[in-house]
Amino acid sequence: MPYLVKETFYTLQGEGGQSGRAAIFCRFAGCNLWTGRKKDRATAVCKFCDTDFVGTNGVGGGRFVSAQGLAEHIQETWQRGTHKWGRPYVVFTGGEPLLQLDQALVDAMHCVDFEVAVETNGTLAAPRGIDWTCVSPKGVAELVQRSGTELKLVYPQVGVDPDEFEGLDFQHFFLQPLDDEHRERNVRAAVQYCLAHPRWRLSLQTHKLIGIP
Repeated sequence: MPYLVKETFYTLQGEGGQSGRAAIFCRFAGCNLWTGRKKDRATAVCKFCDTDFVGTNGVGGGRFVSAQGLAEHIQETWQRGTHKWGRPYVVFTGGEPLLQLDQALVDAMHCVDFEVAVETNGTLAAPRGIDWTCVSPKGVAELVQRSGTELKLVYPQVGVDPDEFEGLDFQHFFLQPLDDEHRERNVRAAVQYCLAHPRWRLSLQTHKLIGIP
């Protein structure tokens, strides 16, 4: 089965525990919580996604028939964007990357000396060997991946209490204010929650604040 990639680009990680780090973002097409089409937004499980993950027509996107081929494409993108210093870092995202990210691709990236990260909604189990696993639960969707490096909860979400997640096996717990028409109110709410519950840290989408992809 080919890997369907919306886009691949070099930028800085904008949020969470790796914020500010240079990375290749490989955005897979497709998601299991929303089709990506506006007409289906009202019936989607995840109603606040702000990402275009439909198709393979983005910059650096396409269909890749093998894990090795996609790994080489990511490696070439890194080499175009950076100097030789520092370990290469790739973030697989979506949509929902675990619909496509498999053991073969994780192993292929390690073979070209990349550190591998994934940003997932947690509804599917992750393959072994991922170096940084970020799980971002979405609404009422069942959480299957219940361990990882960081849990990043978009806040607030209707019917979702951060306290439900504190017993899970993660090293870091982040609240990220929901970026909608009530953004300022959501930021204040997230700040107040983190002050009252110090296990949680505030995650801001710094890439949006400074205007990078």
